[in-house]
Amino acid sequence: MTITHVRRKMHALFFQLRQSRVVAKAMHSRRHPIAAHVVAIRRCNLSCTYCNEYDDSSKPVPAAVMLRRIDRLVELGTTVITISGGEPLLHPELDQIIRQIRRGGSVATLITNGYLLTPERIKLLNRAGLDHLQISIDNVKPDDVSKKSLKVLDKKLQWLAEHAEFQVNINSVLGTSERPEDSVSVVHRARELGFATTVGIVHDGKGQLRPLGSAEQRVYQEILQSSGQSFSTFAYYNQFQKNLTCGLANDWLCRAGSRYLYICEDGLVHYCSQQRGRPGIPLELYGAQDLEREYQSVKACAPYCTISCVHQVSMIDQFRDKPAESLSRFFPSNSGQGEAYELPGIIRLLTWMFLPPAESKTRKTLARSFTRAALWCLKVR
Repeated sequence: MTITHVRRKMHALFFQLRQSRVVAKAMHSRRHPIAAHVVAIRRCNLSCTYCNEYDDSSKPVPAAVMLRRIDRLVELGTTVITISGGEPLLHPELDQIIRQIRRGGSVATLITNGYLLTPERIKLLNRAGLDHLQISIDNVKPDDVSKKSLKVLDKKLQWLAEHAEFQVNINSVLGTSERPEDSVSVVHRARELGFATTVGIVHDGKGQLRPLGSAEQRVYQEILQSSGQSFSTFAYYNQFQKNLTCGLANDWLCRAGSRYLYICEDGLVHYCSQQRGRPGIPLELYGAQDLEREYQSVKACAPYCTISCVHQVSMIDQFRDKPAESLSRFFPSNSGQGEAYELPGIIRLLTWMFLPPAESKTRKTLARSFTRAALWCLKVR
């Protein structure tokens, strides 16, 4: 085992601890953003035809401006800040931006197409303190729709496996290729290299569902059944993806504009990358009243939304507000037979510790003690 692999394993342990702190803080209070995406540059070196988040001419947002935006997000209490684009690796001061996120105590993540990664660039990201990187791969070989292919990016993935100390996730996107089975190949290769994997569903220009065909649904099920899912992934599948893969609506409360913020290159706050223009308020003017208003607002686009990061954030609030009901939604009865999924052991333990029955005063007292201890250990105030 190389020193890089040792450092990656150590980083993974600390990353899990920091993720636990993110969730604990979100459970403790709903009056701060959990996650924010910040566009560092709108320009991209690719031109995937299904994407509406890039151009070929924009200049990078000046570093000083980006640092002020990061500081403002930290002031609002944002716990996870993702740098996106366009292609953020085109920003000449990207490492400085990552360092500013880490200095503010937030988790620093990056979404990239991976084309510009080299061993030297990966090592610079290590030194900057990057926590997490995601690459979406759409097919095995490039086509007229997408150049984000396994054939082109495989060497980049090997370099990441060899040099990256941060966590890497490979997202395989269904609905972009005429060969949905390519997603299986992408997932298998990512797992061979030791990376986490997720499966996304392509959306239209407003973030709405493009229903999957029967072949795509079969591939999705194959990938899902072969994966070692975390609790959050499993819960997300039952809460959102199961309906979306069948073209069905979801019944949920979207917290975009409050718990999730999308900051465009002009510094305006939007619901997400696909709902730009709402609310469209400058970040430096965005405050507690805006967060509260958008927490309560109903978004008409929510039922067929495929923006997974907004889904994931909202799940935390669902669980905080109605824990028992949320667990039943995350783990519904199996195949219509009325047989409930068995909760993972860690979830059963946490349920015993923090969700006492209403009639038990002793368990309620214990739960309050466990809660205070957990918040103290995770330094959540």
